[in-house]
Amino acid sequence: MSELTVTRAGSADVPCIAELVADIEQYYGGAVEGELPDRVGRLRDMLFGDHPAASILLARIGADVVGMASFSLLWPAAGDGHSLYLKELFVREANRRNGVARALMAQLHEVAAQLGCSRIEWTTDRDNPAAQKFYEALGAAPQDTKIFYRQAVTPDTA
Repeated sequence: MSELTVTRAGSADVPCIAELVADIEQYYGGAVEGELPDRVGRLRDMLFGDHPAASILLARIGADVVGMASFSLLWPAAGDGHSLYLKELFVREANRRNGVARALMAQLHEVAAQLGCSRIEWTTDRDNPAAQKFYEALGAAPQDTKIFYRQAVTPDTA
């Protein structure tokens, strides 16, 4: 069996990221939007353009990409520090429960430490007890001090 590795994604990895994003959409029951070439272009601009929206860690077993973690930095965190925000942790179904998510989280902690972050923050769906159990097994405790809000942004029509 090939070794599991976790590395930061580069621009050449965008086609693999696009495939993972399609897998994530299917996992959450959504329709896969757009053709892959269109998605690759949008993701390349979004992740490696002038104002990157996020950074990506990719988990590979041999040459196969089996999972990813997307993250951004948030400021302020504690005092004048900043935190690392994990937006998505995803492992392809065939590779779940084989240490991939744990390896991604370990690398995420290393990245946060290298960047001088005071903490890592994330959310999980209330109806995902497997994820909650996984995070708690890592030593993370759920927080009940915040309420999560979401509001769509629409283009200015003026």
